[in-house]
Amino acid sequence: MEFWTTPLGWTLITAGQILLVTVGILISLAFLLLADRKIWAGVQMRKGPNVVGPFGLLQSFADFFKFVLKEVIVPAGADKTVFLLAPLITFILAFIAWAVIPFAPGWVISDLNVGILYIFAISSLGVYGIIMGGWASNSKYPFLGSLRSAAQMVSYEVSIGLVIINVILLAGSMNLTQIVNQQSGWIWNWYAFGGGLATLPLIVVMFPMAIIFFISALAETNRPPFDLPEAESELVAGYQVEYSSTPYLLFMIGEYANIVFMCAMITLLFFGGWNPGFPTDFLASWPQWVANLFYFGVFFVKTVFWFTMIAMVKAFVPRYRYDQLMRLGWKIFLPTSLVAVVLVSAWRVFGVQA
Repeated sequence: MEFWTTPLGWTLITAGQILLVTVGILISLAFLLLADRKIWAGVQMRKGPNVVGPFGLLQSFADFFKFVLKEVIVPAGADKTVFLLAPLITFILAFIAWAVIPFAPGWVISDLNVGILYIFAISSLGVYGIIMGGWASNSKYPFLGSLRSAAQMVSYEVSIGLVIINVILLAGSMNLTQIVNQQSGWIWNWYAFGGGLATLPLIVVMFPMAIIFFISALAETNRPPFDLPEAESELVAGYQVEYSSTPYLLFMIGEYANIVFMCAMITLLFFGGWNPGFPTDFLASWPQWVANLFYFGVFFVKTVFWFTMIAMVKAFVPRYRYDQLMRLGWKIFLPTSLVAVVLVSAWRVFGVQA
């Protein structure tokens, strides 16, 4: 056992944790992508993927092999290095953000006290992969698509940041594990409902903040109805126009990893994380790893629920115009979240303390 306390042992444990989380996310993405297509098909009263494997369960794996085995085509005149580096950066940044996500008590790769700041830093870097991809393609359509996407992501990062400040004010911490721990107990302790009986009046502020976070997450990840960078009638496929094979696959995996990441974030920040919404005293007699599996199951179900909501929005909400998208972000969400920060701050200073 002393070996695991040495630098080499710590390195092996950390590498194993990273590998476990990465493989787990990739496998989850395969089935969540299938679920996305199935939900979309169900709303439109059709079957969706149903040929490859039972009920179409292996469709995502078939698509994976198709992309990997295709020829990588780099356009003439493109900056080859930047062209191939862009999807790789997008893919890597999408996964390293998961390092601070706690899946259950103690189940986190890096339990940073400034976990929220780490996420802000990584998410702000994600814009670079998209801009690089559009610019390196040496074509006006990908470039315009990448500029649209960058403007959209930057615009909604502002409102997401201000919404998260409300949670930080209530929790008094930027550590995601502590934020979740303070939402333990009954369902009214979740920050979407104010964070406790003493702060229940804040539900009129925090629940709308949860909704704004959800809508901003759609815009941040270029999901319908905010998939303007990929509006087929205007910019073909946005910054991905010239991509094919594995580089295109890396862009898509990065995009879906970000979508699931935002589902995890709304679960952690507003809806109790791994807390089921009632006291879990009965877990005290269980082995720790079994209790953690229960907590992980709760977290997983909540994350899948929010992914389902995102898939449903894709199925029945029409696409916004670009001016509507920007007006919503800058003229509605930004002022609203600023007012919410003022109200929550005032409550923390002058209101009833939990």
